[in-house]
Amino acid sequence: MLRALFNSFHKVSDEDYQAIEQFTATLHIKKNHDLQPIGHTCKTIYFIKKGCARIYYFKEDINITESFSFENNIVVRYESLFTGRPSKKGIQLLEDGEIIAINAAKLFELFPTHPAIETLFRKIFQHCLVEQVNRIESLQFHTAEERYKDLLQLSPNILQRVPLKHIASYLGITPVSLSRIRAQH
Repeated sequence: MLRALFNSFHKVSDEDYQAIEQFTATLHIKKNHDLQPIGHTCKTIYFIKKGCARIYYFKEDINITESFSFENNIVVRYESLFTGRPSKKGIQLLEDGEIIAINAAKLFELFPTHPAIETLFRKIFQHCLVEQVNRIESLQFHTAEERYKDLLQLSPNILQRVPLKHIASYLGITPVSLSRIRAQH
C-alpha cells in the first residue's frame, strides 16, 4: 500500500523501498486521540493505511480543522518538520486508525546515497504544497457553498466519516450555515 502511493509519485527500486522501510513503524491509534499533539515538534511523516485524520488548531478557544486525510494520504506538520519548532497545530484521528510512521531524520539521511528517495519525497512535498495553496485559494475565492460542493466531490463519503462540526470549521462556516447549505442540496 505504501509502495503503491510512492510509485504514484515516483518509481522506487526494491533497494530504495527497503531502505525507507527500515525507518517505519506501524501505529494503531484510537478514534479521537492525537497522533501528534499541539506543541509537539514534528519529526515523523505519517501515512494513513486505515482511518481518517484531521489537522486542527485553536483560535480564540474555537477548534478549527485545517485539513482532512484519509487512506493512502500522507499527513505531516510541515512547518514544524522543516523548522524544528513546535507546531501550533495537532493531528487527531477521527476514526480508529492504522498509521505507518516514517522517521523523518533517518529518511533525510538517505537522500545523499539514494537520489530516487530524495526525488520521491520532493515530489510528495510539492504535491502537498500545491494542495495547501489550492486550499488557501478556495477560502479566498469561493463561496461556502462552492467549497462544500468541492469537498463532496473530492471526498464523497466524508459526511459518513467526519462529524459535521469539523466539516463546518474546515469550510470556514458555522454548523448552522452548513446545515442550511446541506438542506439546499
